Amino acid sequence: MVASLLLWPAGTLSGSVHLGDAPDHPASAQKRGPVVTERPIRAGDLLHLTRAASVQFVSRPIVVRVIRHLVDRQTYHGWTWIEAYQLDARGEAVAKRELFVWRKGLRWVAPGSATPVVRRAARGTHGARGVRT
Repeated sequence: MVASLLLWPAGTLSGSVHLGDAPDHPASAQKRGPVVTERPIRAGDLLHLTRAASVQFVSRPIVVRVIRHLVDRQTYHGWTWIEAYQLDARGEAVAKRELFVWRKGLRWVAPGSATPVVRRAARGTHGARGVRT
């Protein structure tokens, strides 16, 4: 049964998907018109990196200031490398890092706005109630 489905000509099965109908496929872009390019990553940009940008930020999101976008590196589609300074709660650089991130998961922080701070439970407390263990 499965082998026979693979031999059907494209478009003869109801609900079949053509590559040209996929949102990221170049053939579908030609049908819709010009593709709007994503926001460029520039030196000085402030980015809030969460789990949307990479699994490495699931438990601890960070804020970084971009030094440069590393465009010369080969990556998977939709992913990119950046070189950046990791910032602390005061907005001061604490570490220089090279990060592999998903472009659509990047969140720009407006210049002059408060830097997002991730609050964690203090040592010796349990959860949000502050009950000592």
